[in-house]
Amino acid sequence: MTDFCPSVPWVYLDNNATTPVDPRAVAAMLPFFREHFANPSSAHALGVASRDAVTAARRQVQSLLGAEFEKEIVFTSGGTESNNTAIVSALEVQQGRNEIVTSVVEHPSVLAVCDHLERSGRAVVHRIPVDQSGQLDRYAYRSALNANTALVSIQWANNETGAQFPVKELAHEAHEAGALFHCDAVQAVGKVAIPAQSTQIDMLSISAHKMHGPKGVGALYLRSGVRLAPLLHGGKQERGRRAGTENTGAIVGFGVAADLANQALRYEMPRIAALRDWLEEEMLRRVPGSIPIGNWNNRLPNTLNIAFEDVEADSLLTLLDRACIAVSSGSACASGSIEPSHVLRSMSVPFAYLRGAIRFSFSRENSEKDVARVLDVLPQAVEDLRAAMVPLEAAYA
Repeated sequence: MTDFCPSVPWVYLDNNATTPVDPRAVAAMLPFFREHFANPSSAHALGVASRDAVTAARRQVQSLLGAEFEKEIVFTSGGTESNNTAIVSALEVQQGRNEIVTSVVEHPSVLAVCDHLERSGRAVVHRIPVDQSGQLDRYAYRSALNANTALVSIQWANNETGAQFPVKELAHEAHEAGALFHCDAVQAVGKVAIPAQSTQIDMLSISAHKMHGPKGVGALYLRSGVRLAPLLHGGKQERGRRAGTENTGAIVGFGVAADLANQALRYEMPRIAALRDWLEEEMLRRVPGSIPIGNWNNRLPNTLNIAFEDVEADSLLTLLDRACIAVSSGSACASGSIEPSHVLRSMSVPFAYLRGAIRFSFSRENSEKDVARVLDVLPQAVEDLRAAMVPLEAAYA
């Protein structure tokens, strides 16, 4: 994978940050850089061929999401753009309503735009807390809904813990208050079934690179009949809902990745969940002072977050990196911060564990050998760090 580990293969367990592009998606993309390069908006035959390829990919994404109509899929540059588009649009189309309800554990691409809208005086934001398992405070949620609520934006599943939210019920309650409901499903799509048509979700964000597709392309599911105020202006692409020449090659790769993810839901996800459970059981057994973070009974099949007492996650990541094991201490979008993640703080993780949380996120490319390698390396790494470090309570006293 890189020159850093010439003697052993990398174990990559950071798939919630990004996934390797499936070779079949790469093969489908390549002709659109040289042979089928025409602009999909062009009227000549070459342009029509590109437009047909975009249409085919749209149908593939539609199938993955269980959307009723092809037109409900709006291609974007990824999850961040989809989230921003949905949130900003809701305020514009819901005239007379200026309140947003979200959770404290959303992805930064949701929280940051909510913060910006609040600072600029365009919105009042209600941030709903979670309990120690990462589950939403339903009483606080219902209490926040009112006649001024323009939008509820709640994720399908948390990117750090894998905890899933009851978005179908939450969307129903939002509609009862007259609000639109947006769901950031970037981490969930391809890992659990997303039956969009059978829910009351109005808008839903996804990203190709979380499901073995290319970076730089995603989609916003927009339920038929829901109005959208475009974030980007300057062209009639995507039925006037997202200006800019379509990234045809990436969209084609996205379509293939969506097809493959659809197929993997039935057969690969149970296998991946078994790998995750094996790693969790053995880690908790072999490493004293370790606790799982999140809801054991309702989480994504590929995600495991474990916190180690009196261990700094950054130091543990360094040791694992030297052993050619790639994991994460939380969201890749928050990397570089020395502070514990907002998700873990919101869940009231005990102080001695707060800075020692590691996220393991699997994909269909992982195997039993990967788990075995982690189990060979990580328990000793934790023991070595504890022997060398001052207990965290003393260090931060």
